[in-house]
Amino acid sequence: MDSLISRDKVEAKKKGLYAAVAWGGTGLLVAVGGPTVFVVGGVAGAGYLTYKWFMFRAKRGMRF
Repeated sequence: MDSLISRDKVEAKKKGLYAAVAWGGTGLLVAVGGPTVFVVGGVAGAGYLTYKWFMFRAKRGMRF
């Protein structure tokens, strides 16, 4: 059985990876010259995922 700390670290890593991939996809949309609506949606989605990752780490007292 894993400890609570190790499970939180794995979960934080997953959330961070999802946020990073979302920002990467948004950057790719910008580089390709995608429609502005999709770029704005990508920024909003990536920002939300980044916020969720940040709050997860902050509530558990994890370092950045």
